[in-house]
Amino acid sequence: MDTSMASGNPSFDDLQNKGEAIDHPQNEDIMDCESLNISSQAAVKPNGTVSSSVRELLECPVCCNSMYPPILQCLNGHTLCSGCKPKVDNRCPTCRHELGNIRCLALEKLAASLELPCKYQSFGCNGIYAYYSKPKHEYQCSYRPYGCPYAGSECTVIGDIPHLVAHLKDDHKVDMHNGCTFNHRYVKSNPHEVENATWMLTVFSCFGQYFCLHFEAFHIGLAPVYIAFLRFMGDNNEAKNYSYSLEVGGNGRKLIWQGVPRSIRDSHRKVRDSFDGLIIQRNMALFFSGGDRKELKLRVTGRIWKEQ
Repeated sequence: MDTSMASGNPSFDDLQNKGEAIDHPQNEDIMDCESLNISSQAAVKPNGTVSSSVRELLECPVCCNSMYPPILQCLNGHTLCSGCKPKVDNRCPTCRHELGNIRCLALEKLAASLELPCKYQSFGCNGIYAYYSKPKHEYQCSYRPYGCPYAGSECTVIGDIPHLVAHLKDDHKVDMHNGCTFNHRYVKSNPHEVENATWMLTVFSCFGQYFCLHFEAFHIGLAPVYIAFLRFMGDNNEAKNYSYSLEVGGNGRKLIWQGVPRSIRDSHRKVRDSFDGLIIQRNMALFFSGGDRKELKLRVTGRIWKEQ
């Protein structure tokens, strides 16, 4: 068949353990966040939700993301995250006043008092987390959506597994197969055009799970090769419950690969570049293909099984 996060910030702990790491300059003209007259008691409503006004205070006006220490402010009290300071040429994005290294400790302390729901609440996560520990949880949250595993385009669709299976079938026209064994044929009329050789993706349904078979051409150094590998549509901790084997051959020879499917949390490029699959050098692939060695005709067979 031919088928063409969160980054850590050491000042989080500094804030919680030491209260503050950078002192404000002693200047009576400087308006810090204390003058915003916001108390931590007012930040959290009786039902535990955080008001939209408080959320807006903690939102960087440049990148629109939540701010984490060190939160900076200008002489007029306007705040922004430290990561965006270089982007605005050291000028406040609100009043254009020159920025120094004034730290808004009051807003940092306010944030430390907050508890917020996970941003993947709509996907099923019902946890409530402290403001500064929320990014770490969300980076690992088991409810976070998956990215589309289709590798032939920059597809930005995300969702749960049933949604992605339907998306692959309907939008990418990916082949769907039931069963834990497969026999897939890859044909390329001009295998020397390795840069233009297309990858393929087939989705297999077995053991109540979904698996993606990939096959593509690329280079290891200057050597043109092909690689076949399987990915699991789920998390890595679940993927480890399964194993698979791939076999390709011809003319009385064969290559066999056995491995553990990688989660689609890992991009197909990451799996490919780690060589975690069945790798076939082009000369060997043409030898397997037989004939005049001008056409690639590879038959990849495989099996998926569940470990006890």
